[in-house]
Amino acid sequence: MLLAEGHLLIEDVPGVGKTVLARALARCVDGRVSRIQFTPDLLPADITGVSVYRQQTGTFEFTPGPVFAHIVIGDEINRASPKTQSALLECMEEGQVTVDGRTHALAKPFLVVATQNPIEMEGTYALPEAQRDRFMARISIGYPAVDDEQRMLRDRERVSPLDECRPVVDIAGLTRMIATVREVYVSPAVERYAVLIAQATRDDTALRLGASPRSTLQLVRAARARAALDGRDFVVPDDIDALATTVLSHRVILVPRAQHPDGRPVGHVDEVIDRIVAATPVPVPASDD
Repeated sequence: MLLAEGHLLIEDVPGVGKTVLARALARCVDGRVSRIQFTPDLLPADITGVSVYRQQTGTFEFTPGPVFAHIVIGDEINRASPKTQSALLECMEEGQVTVDGRTHALAKPFLVVATQNPIEMEGTYALPEAQRDRFMARISIGYPAVDDEQRMLRDRERVSPLDECRPVVDIAGLTRMIATVREVYVSPAVERYAVLIAQATRDDTALRLGASPRSTLQLVRAARARAALDGRDFVVPDDIDALATTVLSHRVILVPRAQHPDGRPVGHVDEVIDRIVAATPVPVPASDD
């Protein structure tokens, strides 16, 4: 997500390592990192910063909040009120903060890695639709396999896994990598393929809210990053297929008691996205003749 200039939402039940994963990602980049622990009493100014009156000079001086960093870890973001959650809207979309009528630019590159518990958990607030739409991708960790969990017990007795994390790239190097990803070619046929998938979510009867145009843009950006990591300078339909559910599922909303076209009940929104992707015609590569 960092190479695609997007933000990441990690959603799962407590205790599976969401915060550890976010901190490990942050430690891999040699840049400014901050962490915000979201709580019900957190205020928007605690995130963006505040203007403080200096009696000595008779002027207001802006004190930056923790959002002024290259990587911001938002821990348990849905434990704060929707008003406080919304303090990140301008930051995530425009890379800036406006306080008392003055605009302050954020660092570049800028990434928010947020963790949240499922909304059914006690003491949580659902993220507003506008907030969810600004996250490029949502992932879940899940419970470990038996052997992995047993190995975790042994390893954690000796050392914290975060102690082994070291920076692998600095900000200058990361900026160059992002510039390379921007140059990855996306053919008109692949662009249309991504658009058709997004359009299909807006027409599907199982969905009350379909994917926004912003989601189409971010799907293509994520596909560019995937292609670059695979050593290619062009995007193929498989890149779109592999990322569609991760990029789109947190943006769409199921209708109550949603059903598939064959009458089966929909158990999860991922099922609808997978069905839409499978039903969308894959573009055929142009012939060399």
